[in-house]
This record gives sequence, C-alpha cells and structure tokens, in this order.
Amino acid sequence: MTKPKSYLVISALGQDHPGIVNDLSKVILEYGCNITESRMTVLGGEFAIMIMVEGNWNTLTKLEDAIPGLQDQLKLTIIVKRTSDRSKGPDLLPYAVEVVCMDHPGIVNSLAGFFSARQINIEDMVTSSYAAAHTGTPMFSVHITVGIPSGIHIASLREEFLEFCDSLNLDAVLEPVKI
Repeated sequence: MTKPKSYLVISALGQDHPGIVNDLSKVILEYGCNITESRMTVLGGEFAIMIMVEGNWNTLTKLEDAIPGLQDQLKLTIIVKRTSDRSKGPDLLPYAVEVVCMDHPGIVNSLAGFFSARQINIEDMVTSSYAAAHTGTPMFSVHITVGIPSGIHIASLREEFLEFCDSLNLDAVLEPVKI
C-alpha cells in the first residue's frame, strides 16, 4: 500500500532583492523536501512567493518548526499550511480566459462573478496594469485558467461570456488550454 504524500503550502512576502528564491529553495532542499508547484512575482517593491512543498511527515514537520528562524534569516513574512493532493472532482475541462480593457475598478470582481454564478472554478489568475503604446491609456490585462464542468455546453458558455464582456467593454477570448 502506498503511503499518502504529505504537502505543505508556504506563502512568503518580503522586500524584493536578488537571491530570495535561491535562499528559500536551498532551505527547503536542506530539510529534505521538494518544491512541486510554485508561483512567484514582484508586486510593487515586494516579492511574493507561494510554494507547495512535498516531503514525508517528519521532514515537513522539521521545516515547519524552522519557519520562525527562517523569517528572521530571510527577512520574509512566512505562513505555512498543511495540505493534501487535490481531490478528483467532477470532470473539468481546462479553459484559458484572456481579457484586455481600459483599466477601471471592478474588472476582476465582474469576471469572478460571471464564473461563480455558473459554478466554474477559477484555478489560476494573473493580472497586470500597463500604459497602452502610443497613447499611454491605462490598460488592464487578465489571464485566467478555469475548470469548466464537462456538462456545460461550451459554445453556449462562450457566447454568454462574450456578450457579458461586450456589455462591459472588455476584449475577451475563451479557449481550451493548449498543453
């Protein structure tokens, strides 16, 4: 019988500087753990990290116990939480959503509301603001990965989504994730 895998999610935030990823990944390796998934980005002057680490129960416990010292050593605010493998739910079809528009408040909330009302899970989201070339107009870009239940008629959903986006003056695309 295979022993269930143990996981720890680590969220860390600190002033951006070279070497953060190297320092944190080195400590994780030294404790006998492995990074299985991660998201890292600079937001303003802060570096934000979310990492899922795999290890046996004992190595994860040692890593958890070391967190207070790591916070001081690495100058990061760190939060950890045990987790498990993602449970297999209903058959979900991975779709990518791309939206570009003039920046204004409420874009993320409107998109989240659209998908939530249809029981479609947002699995990943990346947003960014930038100035449009030539005009300098404030623009907003959203890249979302959603899990669409296999029972939903995709053509109808796409039509609803594009009408919804048109009503908000959002340029949008909904297409299967290309693997």
